Amino acid sequence: QVQLVESGGGLVQAGGSLRLSCAASGRSLRNYAMAWFRQAPGKEREFQAAISWTGGSTNYASSVKGRFTISRDNAKNTVYLQMNSLKPEDPAVYICAGGGVFATTPIRYDYWGQGTQVTVSS
Repeated sequence: QVQLVESGGGLVQAGGSLRLSCAASGRSLRNYAMAWFRQAPGKEREFQAAISWTGGSTNYASSVKGRFTISRDNAKNTVYLQMNSLKPEDPAVYICAGGGVFATTPIRYDYWGQGTQVTVSS
């Protein structure tokens, strides 16, 4: 089975940056689309960014366009989310996901990490 483990979360001032990593083990994810979602307390998971298995296509939520960048290194079985210009509304648990379909909805993904907490202070 595929296991996804996120890292890189933490506390950052508004306007600052973080880079999240999601490392996969068990099987190669080279043929899987990958995505990042966030989930704040009391809210459902929200799409943030997705990348196709080749890395040739990306998609972003409108709220993060121009600030966040998703990338992947299939040789390392890792996907990244570079988060710049973080805003007070960005804090949440950020969760990576993998699946066979390049999509923006949670139900289209098969594998999920446990998430990493991002906290933004104003």
